[in-house]
Amino acid sequence: MRQRHPATAPSEHLVIVGNGMAGHRLVEALLARPERPARITVIGAETTPAYNRILLSPLLAGEMEREALTLRNAEWYAEQGIELVLGERVENIDRTARRLTTDAGRELDYDRLVLATGSNPARPPVPGLDLPGVHVFRDLGDADALARAAEQGGSAVVIGGGLLGLEAAEGLRKRGQGKRGMQVSLLQRDDRLMNRQLDLTAARLLENELRGRGLDIHTDAQLERLEAGADGQVCAAHLADGTRLAADCVVVAIGIVPNSALARSVGLDVNRGVVVDEWLTTSDPSIHALGECCEHHGNLYGLVEPIWRQVEVLADCLCGKPSTGYGEARYVDKPCATKLKVSGVSLYAFGPTDPEPGHEVLSYRDPQQGDYRRLLLRDGRLEGAVLYGDTASGPWYFEQALAGRDLAPCRPALLLGAADAQLLLDDALNESPQSPAKEAA
Repeated sequence: MRQRHPATAPSEHLVIVGNGMAGHRLVEALLARPERPARITVIGAETTPAYNRILLSPLLAGEMEREALTLRNAEWYAEQGIELVLGERVENIDRTARRLTTDAGRELDYDRLVLATGSNPARPPVPGLDLPGVHVFRDLGDADALARAAEQGGSAVVIGGGLLGLEAAEGLRKRGQGKRGMQVSLLQRDDRLMNRQLDLTAARLLENELRGRGLDIHTDAQLERLEAGADGQVCAAHLADGTRLAADCVVVAIGIVPNSALARSVGLDVNRGVVVDEWLTTSDPSIHALGECCEHHGNLYGLVEPIWRQVEVLADCLCGKPSTGYGEARYVDKPCATKLKVSGVSLYAFGPTDPEPGHEVLSYRDPQQGDYRRLLLRDGRLEGAVLYGDTASGPWYFEQALAGRDLAPCRPALLLGAADAQLLLDDALNESPQSPAKEAA
């Protein structure tokens, strides 16, 4: 195990490469600590200060203004005494001299360096993917380009039936409403939408809802190639079963891959992401990595919850004290629940998507209200849940699963929701000979 690097002295220079959500969250966390480094420089490749990428979907749909996404403006960084460099990409790091160089020729010396370079859109090996009119959905520029395409109308094909693909498809459809109109087809290579989060029943409920809104959804769809028109622009998508879908624009939204090229080029340990230890330290003790670009014990990150925990650990490490925000001196991977809001439909899920040997399955469905719950238990303990529609009890279910609590006493009320189930649990505790209430009596 690599030893923790000595604490950063107040006079040292900390450089953060990346002004995305993770890098900005780290800045905020450092500012909350009196031991923070006196000199902090943030370098961002985009020309705008950090913004909330999670809100790109409502921005595309026309439900939100651009300004609402901004986390802090450039003036705020100046007021905090932080040097903010935008529109420049770090091209090289001299680890011996502890000096980095940007594509604009800027050179900066550092004492500690944090790589928060995020991720890049994954791209399938499909002929025609480089044609004009093929987009990804990752940043403000992508959202602007897709909004313009939607307002022109025509046909769009979205590749990817996960959260990002669904949001891109629904955003294009909504943006085109009231204008020229855009017919949107969604391709999912699996047998269901959001196959990593939803079981088949919940996925079919979601599919039916989205079809009712006008999306053309193709599951078990294998994209074979993209076709160019006479003008050289993409004009169609061809599936392996012979289906041809007209496409004035194509959106690739099949996931993300860590942006680890810079780390790899300077000789840091890189697997799929930049390899870090429990203090988010890379193979160079002066360099840390954070968020979507890093890899810890083989795990990669795309949800904010684990990244926020990483931020707290790294901020305390950089300030030379134990972590306090989450009560951890080291970063430890923990299970995460997926809390999703897709096109106005609430989803909450954790654990296995399908039953495994030994699982007891409890399910409830209310077709009129559009609610569905499915719980997976093993020996009375909750291991997985899928909630569609009414997700209010999701956090309670997740809490019971994390605690490994025996839910046998409240099994009859489990599907009714948290309030009823908790009452039965409390009653069982009060009746237990070992309970404090019993002993007091």
